[in-house]
Amino acid sequence: MSLRIIFMGTPDFSVPTLQNLKQAGHEIVAVYTQPPRPAGRRGLDLTKSPVHQAAELLGIPVLTPLNFKAEEDRQTFRDFNADVAVVVAYGLLLPVAILEGTKLGCYNGHASLLPRWRGAAPIQRAIMAGDEKTGMIVMKMEKGLDTGPMALTKEVEITQAMTAGELHDKLMLVGARAMVEAMEKLEADDLPLTPQPEEGVLYAAKIDKAETRIDFSRSARDVHNHIRGLSPFPGAWFEVEINGKPERIKVLASAIGEGHGPAGQLLDDTLTVACGEGAVRLTRLQKAGGKPLDAGDFLRGTHLLKGTTLPVGAA
Repeated sequence: MSLRIIFMGTPDFSVPTLQNLKQAGHEIVAVYTQPPRPAGRRGLDLTKSPVHQAAELLGIPVLTPLNFKAEEDRQTFRDFNADVAVVVAYGLLLPVAILEGTKLGCYNGHASLLPRWRGAAPIQRAIMAGDEKTGMIVMKMEKGLDTGPMALTKEVEITQAMTAGELHDKLMLVGARAMVEAMEKLEADDLPLTPQPEEGVLYAAKIDKAETRIDFSRSARDVHNHIRGLSPFPGAWFEVEINGKPERIKVLASAIGEGHGPAGQLLDDTLTVACGEGAVRLTRLQKAGGKPLDAGDFLRGTHLLKGTTLPVGAA
Protein backbone atom coordinates (compact mmCIF):
# COMPACT_ATOMS: atom_id res chain seq x y z
CA MET A 1 0.00 0.00 0.00
CA SER A 2 1.08 3.60 -0.57
CA LEU A 3 -0.38 7.07 -0.49
CA ARG A 4 -1.08 9.29 -3.48
CA ILE A 5 0.84 12.43 -2.50
CA ILE A 6 1.04 15.94 -3.89
CA PHE A 7 4.36 17.42 -2.77
CA MET A 8 4.74 21.18 -2.33
CA GLY A 9 8.15 22.73 -1.67
CA THR A 10 10.78 25.01 -3.15
CA PRO A 11 14.31 25.28 -1.62
CA ASP A 12 16.98 22.65 -1.04
CA PHE A 13 15.57 22.19 2.49
CA SER A 14 12.56 20.47 0.93
CA VAL A 15 14.40 18.09 -1.40
CA PRO A 16 15.27 15.24 1.05
CA THR A 17 11.62 14.97 2.08
CA LEU A 18 10.53 14.59 -1.53
CA GLN A 19 13.23 12.01 -2.20
CA ASN A 20 12.53 10.03 0.98
CA LEU A 21 8.78 9.88 0.33
CA LYS A 22 9.49 8.55 -3.15
CA GLN A 23 11.97 5.99 -1.81
CA ALA A 24 9.42 4.89 0.80
CA GLY A 25 7.16 3.74 -2.04
CA HIS A 26 4.56 6.48 -2.07
CA GLU A 27 3.15 7.67 -5.38
CA ILE A 28 4.08 11.32 -5.87
CA VAL A 29 1.42 12.34 -8.37
CA ALA A 30 2.59 15.96 -8.74
CA VAL A 31 5.06 18.47 -7.38
CA TYR A 32 4.17 22.13 -6.81
CA THR A 33 7.00 24.63 -6.48
CA GLN A 34 7.75 28.31 -6.98
CA PRO A 35 8.18 29.40 -10.62
CA PRO A 36 11.69 29.71 -12.10
CA ARG A 37 13.33 32.97 -11.00
CA PRO A 38 15.83 35.29 -12.72
CA ALA A 39 19.43 34.42 -11.92
CA GLY A 40 22.90 34.98 -13.29
CA ARG A 41 24.95 38.17 -13.24
CA ARG A 42 22.43 40.12 -15.31
CA GLY A 43 19.35 38.31 -14.06
CA LEU A 44 18.53 37.13 -17.57
CA ASP A 45 18.64 33.39 -16.90
CA LEU A 46 15.61 31.67 -15.37
CA THR A 47 16.60 29.10 -12.74
CA LYS A 48 14.33 26.30 -11.61
CA SER A 49 14.01 25.75 -7.85
CA PRO A 50 15.92 22.87 -6.21
CA VAL A 51 12.64 20.99 -5.77
CA HIS A 52 11.75 21.56 -9.44
CA GLN A 53 15.08 20.08 -10.50
CA ALA A 54 14.78 17.13 -8.12
CA ALA A 55 11.25 16.35 -9.30
CA GLU A 56 12.33 16.32 -12.94
CA LEU A 57 15.11 13.84 -12.12
CA LEU A 58 12.48 11.63 -10.48
CA GLY A 59 10.15 11.95 -13.48
CA ILE A 60 7.37 13.67 -11.54
CA PRO A 61 5.10 16.30 -13.16
CA VAL A 62 5.87 19.83 -11.91
CA LEU A 63 3.43 22.75 -11.60
CA THR A 64 4.45 26.33 -10.81
CA PRO A 65 1.37 28.53 -10.27
CA LEU A 66 2.00 32.03 -8.95
CA ASN A 67 -0.92 31.53 -6.57
CA PHE A 68 -4.17 29.61 -6.32
CA LYS A 69 -6.61 32.42 -6.98
CA ALA A 70 -7.77 31.00 -10.32
CA GLU A 71 -10.43 28.32 -10.11
CA GLU A 72 -8.64 26.49 -12.91
CA ASP A 73 -5.55 26.03 -10.71
CA ARG A 74 -7.68 24.86 -7.79
CA GLN A 75 -9.50 22.36 -9.96
CA THR A 76 -6.23 21.04 -11.38
CA PHE A 77 -5.08 20.41 -7.80
CA ARG A 78 -8.28 18.54 -6.95
CA ASP A 79 -8.16 16.51 -10.17
CA PHE A 80 -5.01 14.73 -9.02
CA ASN A 81 -7.31 12.88 -6.60
CA ALA A 82 -4.52 12.76 -4.03
CA ASP A 83 -4.81 11.24 -0.59
CA VAL A 84 -2.70 13.96 1.01
CA ALA A 85 -0.53 16.99 0.28
CA VAL A 86 2.89 17.28 1.93
CA VAL A 87 4.21 20.83 2.29
CA VAL A 88 7.79 21.75 3.19
CA ALA A 89 8.94 25.37 2.73
CA TYR A 90 6.72 25.93 -0.29
CA GLY A 91 6.59 29.72 0.03
CA LEU A 92 2.88 30.34 -0.60
CA LEU A 93 -0.01 30.66 1.81
CA LEU A 94 -2.52 28.00 0.82
CA PRO A 95 -6.21 28.89 0.57
CA VAL A 96 -8.88 26.70 2.14
CA ALA A 97 -9.71 25.29 -1.28
CA ILE A 98 -6.24 23.73 -1.42
CA LEU A 99 -6.09 22.75 2.25
CA GLU A 100 -9.28 20.77 1.64
CA GLY A 101 -8.35 19.65 -1.87
CA THR A 102 -7.16 16.15 -0.92
CA LYS A 103 -8.85 13.30 0.95
CA LEU A 104 -6.78 13.62 4.14
CA GLY A 105 -5.69 17.26 4.06
CA CYS A 106 -2.28 18.96 3.98
CA TYR A 107 0.62 18.13 6.30
CA ASN A 108 3.48 20.57 6.81
CA GLY A 109 7.06 19.94 7.95
CA HIS A 110 8.00 22.99 10.04
CA ALA A 111 11.45 23.67 11.50
CA SER A 112 10.64 24.65 15.09
CA LEU A 113 9.04 23.38 18.26
CA LEU A 114 5.65 24.96 17.80
CA PRO A 115 4.09 27.20 18.96
CA ARG A 116 7.53 28.80 19.38
CA TRP A 117 8.77 30.32 16.13
CA ARG A 118 5.82 30.21 13.81
CA GLY A 119 6.56 31.90 10.52
CA ALA A 120 9.25 32.40 7.90
CA ALA A 121 12.64 32.19 9.67
CA PRO A 122 12.41 29.71 12.56
CA ILE A 123 15.96 28.35 12.21
CA GLN A 124 17.64 31.76 12.32
CA ARG A 125 15.39 33.10 15.07
CA ALA A 126 15.97 30.11 17.33
CA ILE A 127 19.75 30.58 17.22
CA MET A 128 19.59 34.37 17.48
CA ALA A 129 17.45 33.99 20.61
CA GLY A 130 19.96 31.59 22.16
CA ASP A 131 17.59 28.60 22.19
CA GLU A 132 19.24 25.36 23.28
CA LYS A 133 16.92 23.12 21.29
CA THR A 134 14.59 23.17 18.33
CA GLY A 135 13.17 20.48 16.09
CA MET A 136 10.96 19.42 13.24
CA ILE A 137 7.21 19.19 13.63
CA VAL A 138 4.76 17.58 11.26
CA MET A 139 1.43 19.33 11.63
CA LYS A 140 -1.88 19.27 9.84
CA MET A 141 -2.35 22.61 8.15
CA GLU A 142 -5.25 24.95 8.69
CA LYS A 143 -6.00 28.51 7.59
CA GLY A 144 -3.85 30.25 10.25
CA LEU A 145 -0.07 30.71 9.99
CA ASP A 146 1.50 27.54 11.42
CA THR A 147 -1.41 27.13 13.83
CA GLY A 148 -2.54 23.61 12.98
CA PRO A 149 -2.56 20.59 15.29
CA MET A 150 0.72 18.69 15.73
CA ALA A 151 1.17 15.11 14.56
CA LEU A 152 4.85 14.29 15.15
CA THR A 153 7.76 16.04 16.89
CA LYS A 154 11.50 15.42 16.63
CA GLU A 155 13.76 17.51 18.87
CA VAL A 156 17.27 18.65 17.88
CA GLU A 157 19.93 20.13 20.17
CA ILE A 158 21.40 23.50 19.24
CA THR A 159 25.03 23.55 20.32
CA GLN A 160 26.66 26.85 21.27
CA ALA A 161 28.82 26.90 18.13
CA MET A 162 26.18 25.77 15.64
CA THR A 163 25.37 28.14 12.78
CA ALA A 164 22.05 28.53 11.00
CA GLY A 165 23.52 26.76 8.00
CA GLU A 166 24.57 23.76 10.06
CA LEU A 167 21.22 23.57 11.82
CA HIS A 168 19.42 23.89 8.46
CA ASP A 169 21.30 20.89 7.09
CA LYS A 170 20.58 18.79 10.17
CA LEU A 171 16.90 19.67 10.34
CA MET A 172 16.24 18.98 6.66
CA LEU A 173 17.35 15.36 7.16
CA VAL A 174 15.49 14.98 10.45
CA GLY A 175 12.40 16.47 8.81
CA ALA A 176 12.58 14.08 5.85
CA ARG A 177 12.63 11.06 8.14
CA ALA A 178 9.87 12.51 10.31
CA MET A 179 7.56 13.06 7.34
CA VAL A 180 8.05 9.50 6.10
CA GLU A 181 7.19 8.24 9.57
CA ALA A 182 4.14 10.50 9.74
CA MET A 183 2.85 9.35 6.35
CA GLU A 184 3.31 5.71 7.37
CA LYS A 185 1.20 6.37 10.47
CA LEU A 186 -1.36 8.33 8.45
CA GLU A 187 -1.74 5.46 6.00
CA ALA A 188 -2.30 3.12 8.94
CA ASP A 189 -4.87 5.54 10.43
CA ASP A 190 -2.58 5.89 13.45
CA LEU A 191 -1.53 9.54 13.38
CA PRO A 192 -3.10 11.31 16.37
CA LEU A 193 -3.28 15.12 16.31
CA THR A 194 -2.59 17.36 19.30
CA PRO A 195 -3.67 21.02 19.40
CA GLN A 196 -0.83 23.49 19.85
CA PRO A 197 -0.51 25.09 23.31
CA GLU A 198 -2.02 28.55 23.55
CA GLU A 199 0.96 29.81 25.56
CA GLY A 200 4.48 30.33 24.27
CA VAL A 201 3.62 31.61 20.80
CA LEU A 202 6.48 33.46 19.08
CA TYR A 203 6.69 34.58 15.46
CA ALA A 204 9.82 34.12 13.39
CA ALA A 205 9.66 37.15 11.13
CA LYS A 206 11.63 37.12 7.89
CA ILE A 207 15.17 38.44 8.41
CA ASP A 208 15.35 42.13 7.51
CA LYS A 209 18.56 43.60 6.11
CA ALA A 210 18.37 46.36 8.71
CA GLU A 211 18.94 43.88 11.54
CA THR A 212 22.02 42.17 10.09
CA ARG A 213 24.55 44.79 11.27
CA ILE A 214 26.46 43.69 14.38
CA ASP A 215 25.87 45.81 17.48
CA PHE A 216 28.91 45.37 19.71
CA SER A 217 27.17 47.28 22.53
CA ARG A 218 25.16 44.13 23.19
CA SER A 219 26.51 41.29 25.35
CA ALA A 220 29.11 38.94 23.90
CA ARG A 221 26.60 36.09 24.07
CA ASP A 222 24.01 38.08 22.12
CA VAL A 223 26.58 39.13 19.50
CA HIS A 224 27.78 35.52 19.12
CA ASN A 225 24.18 34.28 18.72
CA HIS A 226 23.49 37.04 16.21
CA ILE A 227 26.50 36.08 14.10
CA ARG A 228 25.86 32.35 14.01
CA GLY A 229 22.12 32.83 13.52
CA LEU A 230 22.78 34.74 10.29
CA SER A 231 25.57 32.49 8.98
CA PRO A 232 26.11 31.84 6.16
CA PHE A 233 23.21 33.90 4.79
CA PRO A 234 22.50 36.76 4.82
CA GLY A 235 25.47 37.19 7.15
CA ALA A 236 26.07 39.53 10.09
CA TRP A 237 28.49 42.36 9.35
CA PHE A 238 30.37 45.39 10.60
CA GLU A 239 31.90 48.29 8.73
CA VAL A 240 35.47 49.48 9.16
CA GLU A 241 37.75 51.91 7.34
CA ILE A 242 40.49 50.17 5.38
CA ASN A 243 43.03 52.16 3.36
CA GLY A 244 40.89 55.26 3.88
CA LYS A 245 37.69 53.70 2.58
CA PRO A 246 34.77 52.22 4.52
CA GLU A 247 34.45 48.49 3.88
CA ARG A 248 31.76 46.06 4.95
CA ILE A 249 33.05 42.84 6.54
CA LYS A 250 30.78 39.84 6.92
CA VAL A 251 31.36 37.61 9.96
CA LEU A 252 30.53 33.93 9.41
CA ALA A 253 31.77 32.45 12.69
CA SER A 254 32.72 33.58 16.17
CA ALA A 255 33.39 32.39 19.70
CA ILE A 256 33.09 33.87 23.15
CA GLY A 257 36.38 35.64 23.90
CA GLU A 258 38.15 36.95 26.98
CA GLY A 259 38.70 40.50 28.16
CA HIS A 260 36.77 43.73 28.38
CA GLY A 261 36.93 47.30 27.16
CA PRO A 262 34.88 49.94 25.36
CA ALA A 263 32.32 48.32 23.05
CA GLY A 264 33.75 47.71 19.58
CA GLN A 265 37.42 47.96 20.59
CA LEU A 266 39.83 45.28 19.36
CA LEU A 267 41.43 43.82 22.49
CA ASP A 268 44.25 41.98 20.70
CA ASP A 269 45.66 41.32 17.25
CA THR A 270 43.53 38.20 16.70
CA LEU A 271 40.12 39.92 16.31
CA THR A 272 38.81 39.71 19.87
CA VAL A 273 36.27 42.53 20.14
CA ALA A 274 34.97 44.07 23.35
CA CYS A 275 31.18 44.03 23.70
CA GLY A 276 28.78 45.76 26.05
CA GLU A 277 29.41 42.80 28.34
CA GLY A 278 32.37 40.48 27.75
CA ALA A 279 34.08 39.96 24.42
CA VAL A 280 33.63 37.99 21.21
CA ARG A 281 36.35 36.54 18.97
CA LEU A 282 35.69 36.76 15.23
CA THR A 283 36.95 33.52 13.68
CA ARG A 284 35.77 33.52 10.05
CA LEU A 285 35.25 36.61 7.90
CA GLN A 286 34.56 37.66 4.35
CA LYS A 287 35.15 40.92 2.51
CA ALA A 288 32.63 42.11 -0.05
CA GLY A 289 33.40 40.22 -3.25
CA GLY A 290 35.97 38.01 -1.50
CA LYS A 291 35.95 34.45 -0.28
CA PRO A 292 35.40 33.36 3.34
CA LEU A 293 38.66 33.23 5.33
CA ASP A 294 39.66 32.07 8.77
CA ALA A 295 40.74 34.96 10.98
CA GLY A 296 44.46 34.29 10.57
CA ASP A 297 44.30 34.32 6.78
CA PHE A 298 41.99 37.33 6.81
CA LEU A 299 44.45 39.35 8.93
CA ARG A 300 47.33 38.65 6.53
CA GLY A 301 45.61 40.83 3.95
CA THR A 302 43.70 43.19 6.25
CA HIS A 303 45.51 44.81 9.16
CA LEU A 304 43.14 45.36 12.06
CA LEU A 305 45.30 45.95 15.10
CA LYS A 306 44.74 46.04 18.84
CA GLY A 307 43.16 49.31 19.90
CA THR A 308 41.17 49.80 16.70
CA THR A 309 37.54 50.58 17.46
CA LEU A 310 34.88 49.11 15.22
CA PRO A 311 31.65 51.05 14.83
CA VAL A 312 29.14 49.82 17.38
CA GLY A 313 26.28 49.80 14.87
CA ALA A 314 22.66 48.90 15.43
CA ALA A 315 21.61 45.28 15.01
